[in-house]
Amino acid sequence: MTTYSLTCLNNSQLHGSFAVFQKAPPMTVPGNVFSLAWFARPAAPGSRVTFTWNLDYSFVWSETGLLQPGINFSATQVIGADPNGQNLVQLTQDSWGATTFANPSVTGALGSLTIQQLSNVVPNRTSVGIGMAGSGTFAVQAAPNMTAVFTPHPNYWVLFGNLETGDVIDVEDVTGSVEVTYGGALTSRTATLGLDNLISVA
Repeated sequence: MTTYSLTCLNNSQLHGSFAVFQKAPPMTVPGNVFSLAWFARPAAPGSRVTFTWNLDYSFVWSETGLLQPGINFSATQVIGADPNGQNLVQLTQDSWGATTFANPSVTGALGSLTIQQLSNVVPNRTSVGIGMAGSGTFAVQAAPNMTAVFTPHPNYWVLFGNLETGDVIDVEDVTGSVEVTYGGALTSRTATLGLDNLISVA
């Protein structure tokens, strides 16, 4: 499996964190799909941080309450997922009243990741989504008798600011983010925050 890396250099005078996020793929679910700060690490002026990952997917859920920008999605449960393999899971409550993933199977749409939310899911209590490399990338509000279908399309954006891993991002409201592309043999990139407080990618 290919490993990708992004090294981020802070050549500015700003204090904060580099964060990497993905923009939401097409999905067939009503409601808002939110991007999450997939990776985030603080970087002082003159320092660097490196993020590495590969394309291993997961299903994630978190007891977020109402899902909206400004809150943090900290995954309560993470289980492996594969768009071409184990690609469907159910969100339910067990006999003790605990929310949990159940009945993973290979019966979802090929190439997509499907989360069926059963009738006992409590509205506005939990959020479900998908992750990559063990950390959540997207989330939607969970609701009873709903099905969320995500079709992964990896894309990577980097920004510098005051973010922690799992923070819910309003991508329409983000300024200064720059797309980082990979392809072919190109698996390592470098993003530099300059003295002009803008990010350039090489």
